[in-house]
Amino acid sequence: MTGARGTLRLVVDGRTVEVSEGASLLDATTAAGVELPALCSDSRLSPVGSCRTCLVRADGRLTAACVTPAAAGTRVSTGTEELVDLRRDAVRTIVSALPSYALGPQVPSELARVCRDLGIGPEEARGSGGRGRDDSHPYVHLDRDLCIACGRCVRMCAEVQGTFALTLTGRGADTVVAPGTGGSWAGSDCVACGGCVDTCPTAAITQPGGGSGLTSGELPRVVPRDAAAPDVVRTTCGFCGVGCALDVAVRDGAVAAVLPARDGPVNQGHACVKGRFAHGFAVSEERLTTPLLRGADGRLEPVTWETATAHIARRLAAAVGAYGPDSVAAISSARATNEENYLFQKFMRTVVGTNNIDNCSRLCHAPSAAGLVASFGLSGGTDAFDDLVRADCLLVVGANPVEAHPVVGARLLRSALRGARLVVADPREVGLARYADVHLRPRPGTNVALFHGLAHVLLAEDLVDHRFLRERAGGTTELAELVASYTPEQVALLTGVPAADLVAAARLYGRAERPAIVYGLGVTEHLHGTDGVRTLANLAILRGAVGTDRGYGVNPLRGQNNVQGASDMGALPDLLPGYGKVTDPAARARAEAVWGGAVPARPGLRIPDMFAAARAGGLRALWVLGEDVCATDPDTGNVERALDSCPFVVCSELFPSRTAQRADLVLPAASWLEKDGTFVNFDRRFQRVRAAVRPPGRALSDFAALHAVASAMGRDLGCPTPAAALAECARVAPLFAGLSHERLDREGAVAWPCPDPAGPGTPKLYEERFATPDGLAHLAAVPYLPPGETPDDDHPLVLVTGRRWAHYNSGSMTRRSGNLGLAPVDQLDLHPDDAARLGIGDGEPVTVESRHGRARLTARISPEPAPGQVFCAFHFPATGVNRLTSGHADPVTCCPEYKVTAVRVTAC
Repeated sequence: MTGARGTLRLVVDGRTVEVSEGASLLDATTAAGVELPALCSDSRLSPVGSCRTCLVRADGRLTAACVTPAAAGTRVSTGTEELVDLRRDAVRTIVSALPSYALGPQVPSELARVCRDLGIGPEEARGSGGRGRDDSHPYVHLDRDLCIACGRCVRMCAEVQGTFALTLTGRGADTVVAPGTGGSWAGSDCVACGGCVDTCPTAAITQPGGGSGLTSGELPRVVPRDAAAPDVVRTTCGFCGVGCALDVAVRDGAVAAVLPARDGPVNQGHACVKGRFAHGFAVSEERLTTPLLRGADGRLEPVTWETATAHIARRLAAAVGAYGPDSVAAISSARATNEENYLFQKFMRTVVGTNNIDNCSRLCHAPSAAGLVASFGLSGGTDAFDDLVRADCLLVVGANPVEAHPVVGARLLRSALRGARLVVADPREVGLARYADVHLRPRPGTNVALFHGLAHVLLAEDLVDHRFLRERAGGTTELAELVASYTPEQVALLTGVPAADLVAAARLYGRAERPAIVYGLGVTEHLHGTDGVRTLANLAILRGAVGTDRGYGVNPLRGQNNVQGASDMGALPDLLPGYGKVTDPAARARAEAVWGGAVPARPGLRIPDMFAAARAGGLRALWVLGEDVCATDPDTGNVERALDSCPFVVCSELFPSRTAQRADLVLPAASWLEKDGTFVNFDRRFQRVRAAVRPPGRALSDFAALHAVASAMGRDLGCPTPAAALAECARVAPLFAGLSHERLDREGAVAWPCPDPAGPGTPKLYEERFATPDGLAHLAAVPYLPPGETPDDDHPLVLVTGRRWAHYNSGSMTRRSGNLGLAPVDQLDLHPDDAARLGIGDGEPVTVESRHGRARLTARISPEPAPGQVFCAFHFPATGVNRLTSGHADPVTCCPEYKVTAVRVTAC
C-alpha cells in the first residue's frame, strides 16, 4: 500500500496508518496510538534496538519495532498476550539489576512509568547498588546504580550535541556511562546542554532541584495524569537569537525546570546550557523589585511607581519644553519583546516627538541590515535554517556557533558529519573549524580582501551562474574588474591566508550544488563591516545561490534573543516599523493614519551620537531600556562620561547594573520568563513569548511601564495588550500585516514577510524578485581598506572579543545562575608562543592595555588564537574589557570595531 508521495501505508492491529518513508515500525505503532516501551529509543536519536522492550510481530516475524523499517503493506501486531508478556519480561530483566528505589515515588522516570503500565512493582528491583554517584557538576548529576547502559545519553551527546563527551565503560552488568575524559563530570568536556538529562529513561542522569526527573519526553504524559504535576508554559528562549522553543515547568509559582520543546521549529528538542539551566537569575537576590529614585544625597532610594512615573513625566516634559523634543533620546532593547520595542518607538515618536531611538543592533548587526538591504533589499537572512542544514557546502564566516549559538552549531556540525563540505573563515581555531575541510584564518580586519579573493577564483574558474547574473543581478562587470587584482597570491599577502587554501575554499563553495553562507559578528564588528557583509553576499550572487533552488543564500546569526525584532519594530532612528524610512512621506503617512498624530521627518540620533550629544550638553534626557551600555558599548570611559553629563537618565533593568548605578531613576523590569509577547529569531520567525511566573516584588514589564509613563504625561498609547500592539504594528507595517498573536498561538512560528493573514509566511526570500528598487541583486565593487587599528611596537598584539559557551552578553543573567560555576572568571586566550615570549603561565593574572584603557584578566594558554592575536569575552564587566576597545566604527552604520584592538599583555 502506497500513500501520498513520500509516505507509505501499513496496518497496525487492524488499523491502517500512514507514515513517512524511512519511518520505523515504532513510528507506525505510535501513529496508530499504541504506546510501546522503548527504553533505548528516543525519536531524536538513531535506533539501536538493544533493550528489546518494543517487540512486535511484523507479518508474523518477531522484531524490535525501533530498528525495523516500516514497509508498505506490512501487518503489525502489538497487543497479543504473547507480545505483552515478552515485553514485560524484557523490562523485568532490566529492572532486576536496579536498586529498589529505582521505581520508588522519589525517582520519577520513563522506566517507572513503563513499569506501572506493565504492573512491575518496586519489589522486582533487587540490585545491590554501590556504584556511587557523581554530583560534581552544577546541572548534571549521575547515579550510577540507576544506569541501564542503554546508551541514549552517549548518542545524544554525539549525534545531537556533537560534543562526544560521554562513553560507556565497564563490561556486562558493570557497564555504566562516564565522561570520556575520565574523572569527574565537572572536569569533563560536557557543555551542559542537558541532552543526556533529557533523554535518560531511568533518572540515572538528572538535574538537581525541583526539576529532577522532568524530561521533554515524559512531560506530556505526566501532566494530564498527575494532579501534583507542574504547570507547563510554552515560550521562546530569552538568551541568544536562535529562538529555541522551551517548555517551562512551574511548581508553586516558581520555575522547576526549563525543557527543550520536542516540536520546537528551530531547536527540535535540543537546548544549550543557558536556555536549559540558567534560569536561576530570575530569583537572584540582586533582582530589582521596586523603582529607585536618586535623592538629594546622591543615593538611589525606593519609591512607588506613581512617584517614579510622575517624575519621569515631569523631567521629559521639562526637557522638551526647554530644549525641544530632540533633546530626549532612548535606547531600546534586544532583550525586550517586539511589542515593547514597538511601544517604545511609538512613545518616542508620538509622545516625545523625536526619532531619537536606537537599539543594540547598532553595536552588532547594523552592518547586516545595511549590507543585506543594499545587496538584496531586506534586512533579514535570506533562508530558513531548516534549509541551511540541507546545504551540501557550508561557508561559516566570522562565527563560532558552537559556543555563541550552540543549538545552531550542533545542527551545522551534524550536517558536516553527514557529508556536507565545511569551509570556516575565522582567525581562531574554535568550534566548527576543527571539523572543516578548509579553515581560512585571515588576519582580523581583512575580511573584504578575503571575500574578493574568493570571488576572484569563482570568476577565474568559471564557477558562477551566468544566467542568474544576466537576468537577476547587476554590477557583474564592475566587480569582475575590481577583483581581477585580488589574486590568491595578493590576497595571501593582505590576509595571511595561504593561496592554496583560498583556492580550495572557493572551489568547494563554487562547485557545490546547494551552498549556504552563515556568518556572525566577525564579519560585522569592523571598521568596514557593511562592506564585509556586501562582499560576502557577492559570493552567493555570483553562484546564483540566493532566491533559487541552487543554494541557501546569506544568513546572519543574531547575537541576542530579539535583536532582529527590535529593528523590525522600528526601534531605529531612521526607520519605522517594517523598515519604512522616516524620510518617506508615504511611510510616515501610513504610521500617522494609525497613530493619529504627526511623525517627525528628520532621522534621529544613533547610539554613539546620543553619547556625543550628552557629552556636548545637547542631550538632556536619556532612557536606557534593558541595556547595560557601561558594560557592552565600546570605549567605556566615554560612555560613562556621557551618562554623567546627561541631566536625566532613566534605566529599566533586572539588576543594579553599571548603567543603573549611574542613572537618576531605575525601573525594575520583568524578564523573558515573566512577560507576554513575541520575539523574532535569526531566520525571521515570529514566535510567542509567554509569562511562566510573576515578576518579583513590584517589577513590571517594560510594556506596562511605558503605558504608565505615557499616562503620567497625559497621553494614551492605545494597544492596551501585547496582542493589540502586534495587531497595530501589522496595520503600520505591510511586511507584518498577516501576523497576530492568535495566528502564532495556532501555528507556532511564522516567518516575515507575511503580508496576508490568510497567506503563508516567507521562509525563503527573493524567489521571484529581489526587494531592491530594480528587482535585482546588487554586487558590491568596494575596495579593501585596512582596519582602524594596527599593532605596533608598543601594542604588538591584536585583541579580538567575543563570547564563551557558558555566558551570554554582559553576563548579567548567566553570572547570577549556576553557570558562574562553569566559567567563574574572564580569561584571555594566548597562543603558547606568545605566552612563552611574554613569560606568562596558564591561569596567571595578566594586565591588558590598549591605546584606550586597561583590563585585568586571567591567562588561558591555548592554540586557538593565532600567534600575535589574543581573545577574550566581555561577560564580566568588572574586568574592564570594553575599556580597551576603540571608538573606530563602520562609517555606514556606526557599528564599533570590536574585533580589532591593538594591545600589549603583561604579567601582573
